[in-house]
Parts: sequence; C-alpha cells; structure tokens
Amino acid sequence: MRAAALAALVPLERLDAEPYLVDIRSQFAHCADWAAEAGHRVTQEILGHRLDPLHPLLWSDVDAGEVDVFVVASPAALDRAVHPAEEFRAQCARRSVALAFADRPEPRYDPGHKARIHRRLSMPTAGYDGC
Repeated sequence: MRAAALAALVPLERLDAEPYLVDIRSQFAHCADWAAEAGHRVTQEILGHRLDPLHPLLWSDVDAGEVDVFVVASPAALDRAVHPAEEFRAQCARRSVALAFADRPEPRYDPGHKARIHRRLSMPTAGYDGC
C-alpha cells in the first residue's frame, strides 16, 4: 500500500514547548518507519499547518489512486496539521482511506538537539546543509 506521511508545521518559536511538533524530520522519519514496518511505502510527504480538511493537497494523490493510507506521527501532530482534525478523520472514512498514527516515542530533546533543530530551521536559505 502507498502512504502519505502528514507532518505538522509548527513555528520555530514553539521549540521549547513542543519540540517534537517543530521537529519535522523526526515526524516524517517516524511515519516512514511505521510505513516500512506495515509493509507500506511513503509516496508523498505533506507538511501542513491548519490545512482545511478538504484542501486539494491532501486529496490529489488519493483521487489519483496513488495513496491508500495517511500516516501521522501522533494525534497532536494531526491536530496541528489539519483543522479541524475531526473533519479530516470523517473525510478519510467517507473516502475509505485509512488513517494511522506512527505513535513512536518522541526523541529526547536536550539543549544540543534543540540547538541543531533551531539552526537547521532558521538558516535554510543561508547555505546550511541540514546536518
């Protein structure tokens, strides 16, 4: 099955309060791990912040027959990525598209880890390579 990984786009200012929701890489990595373990393959990555549940970005690959399941890192990530999340869940049910949560343990965010995330997200146009 083909999966669309959905991650929450949360402002960098929330790094101290909600590091996992700011850490897009970890969200997508957890979705990819879940998909691989379930025998699925991620064919699309969607980054959203309060997307309308009917936004074409969410449904274009579903309508084209290229996505069978949405996987999201956590319910909290879904709540931030799509608003209202309950309406998105209902749309998934109406369209017979599965919705799954990776529900992996969040990484440990020590000050060094947060600093690397901050640097990566605050300097993308300054030539920083993201390492």
